[in-house]
Amino acid sequence: MSSAITRFAVFGHPIAHSLSPAIHAAFAAQFDIDLTYVTIDAAPDAFADAVQAFFRDGGAGANVTLPHKRAALELAASATVAATRAGTANVLTPRADGLEAHNTDGAGLVRDLVERHHATLRDGRVLLLGAGGAAHGVAGPLLDARIAQLTVVNRTCARAQELVDHLDDSTRAVARDWDALASLGPFDLIVNATSAGVHRQVLTLPAHLANAGTLGYDLSYGPAATPFVTWAQAAGARHALDGLGMLLETAADAFELWHGKRPDTDPVYQKLRG
Repeated sequence: MSSAITRFAVFGHPIAHSLSPAIHAAFAAQFDIDLTYVTIDAAPDAFADAVQAFFRDGGAGANVTLPHKRAALELAASATVAATRAGTANVLTPRADGLEAHNTDGAGLVRDLVERHHATLRDGRVLLLGAGGAAHGVAGPLLDARIAQLTVVNRTCARAQELVDHLDDSTRAVARDWDALASLGPFDLIVNATSAGVHRQVLTLPAHLANAGTLGYDLSYGPAATPFVTWAQAAGARHALDGLGMLLETAADAFELWHGKRPDTDPVYQKLRG
């Protein structure tokens, strides 16, 4: 093991359920890197102070999850192209001039879909449920994967339109309100980017959104993803996935950013799947 121990954390609210400490420990073991990685629960009004205290005390890097991804970008002194494009951040790294924001969500999602699950995204019709920080992180990379159309649906349509306007691709991205779901579908890919499962809220969706060719994907993982995954299976989707693979891929991107080494995600995925 190396002699220097570096400190990392993931910020969220709630956050006790997070698998990130176990994932980063498994990645570190692949390279004999000695580190500590903890969860930090910070309510929105305490997030900025908690982050600043962590880095002031020697923190070497932080992941950020809901509901703080927009705030993380605003807190940073600089941002990568991916974070600027998303308008949100899930990684914070200390630099000489302050914190740098980065976003690995979209790259992680696409990599999990294409490389691990062998999904075909090109020319597909995609439904994105939600328009918060998670949705902002994945929308652009989904368009980069050459999908034919991205329909963003949110309970507050103005927020869906804000995301579509940010994407600046009016030929392929459209915003609709939640009531429009009654007349939409079926889709090739349905991505649940809402926080309903995390907050144990009911997410009611019409079955006709999916068919035998649909892949359903929840950006959450574990119990939080169960309601959507169960709905997708009942609606006849050919495959219904939670976001564990995406979590691993986004964590690998952050790990490589911080340590300069790319971990192998497959054995960690298999271990966590049990």
